[in-house]
Amino acid sequence: MHLTKWLKKGLAVITALTMSFSMAACGNEETGGGSEGSGGNEDITGSIMIYTSMYNDIIDNMKVELKKEFPNLKVEFFQGGTGTLQSKVAAEKTSGKLGCDILMVAEQSYALELKEEGMLHPHKFADADKLAFEYDKDGYWYPVRSLNMVLAYNPEKYSKDQVPQSMKAFAEDAQFKGDLSMSDPLTSGSSYCAMVGLMDKYGDAYLKALGDQNVTLESGSNAVAKLETGEIRSAMILEESILKKREEENSSLEVIYPEDGSVLVPSPIMIVDEQYSANKNIKAAEAVQEFFLSPAGQKLIIKGWMYGVRTDMEEHPYDSGNLSDLLKKNIPVDYNKCYKQRDEIRKKFQEELQ
Repeated sequence: MHLTKWLKKGLAVITALTMSFSMAACGNEETGGGSEGSGGNEDITGSIMIYTSMYNDIIDNMKVELKKEFPNLKVEFFQGGTGTLQSKVAAEKTSGKLGCDILMVAEQSYALELKEEGMLHPHKFADADKLAFEYDKDGYWYPVRSLNMVLAYNPEKYSKDQVPQSMKAFAEDAQFKGDLSMSDPLTSGSSYCAMVGLMDKYGDAYLKALGDQNVTLESGSNAVAKLETGEIRSAMILEESILKKREEENSSLEVIYPEDGSVLVPSPIMIVDEQYSANKNIKAAEAVQEFFLSPAGQKLIIKGWMYGVRTDMEEHPYDSGNLSDLLKKNIPVDYNKCYKQRDEIRKKFQEELQ
């Protein structure tokens, strides 16, 4: 009798353990699927193409995370400077169809232009009230990252009193003549907007002063290389270029947050209207846009040495300042002017800087 009871009890325990292990195995399978698509976006399928001005290595990191978030969606990128992307889109417009579904360019004046031309798809973002920068109230574009135009130098080559400490000194202090570098505003969207903001602050004479300084116009990577060798004293450059170098290569290059303010350039994300989009996959484009604007997507932006755009996140790029502090001294940019007066402004650049 006792043996029979013992056998029945043992069988019950074994059965319970077997069921427990089976459930655990199922749970692990479900968890594994969830980690592959952590946002529950397995139903987002097909393909989308994103045109962006972000660095290639940042894009590579994003591809990995996007694959986890959207395991059944093929996400491709085409990388180029804002000027390159604008030229590409202009050429594609003539065929009535663009080669992309999402655009992530450097500055928002181009978003204003594309919206006016009816090229964009509106999508309401529920957390828009948490964005630190202006966005389109109809949902045609939102800021997704913020670039920061600063000054930089190499303390191993020059002392701090040998380099400009303000945007004004960068252009007007003759002791720095011939020893300065910046991106070409005719090809760089962030540089273009920074120049418009600085000209609004100091007048058109600021541009002439830059020309008189014999500032070298070149890519950020060339400027970084010259800072390291000491070939130039200072560069007006995107902060991310210096932060990236510091974190990845333990570079001694330092950021100078100008005394008169840096220029924050909120960069938009926008969905191409289905009529003109490459893959006509609006559902996927909306989901990807929302991911980039979510805390998880914003962490990818911040990891890429750019500032996020949400007011409910405290994270900031490696070894950088806080966005809230930078906003207090930000040199504002009139993006409507950047768009509406683009030809006139570009002509001034050619006259004074080329």
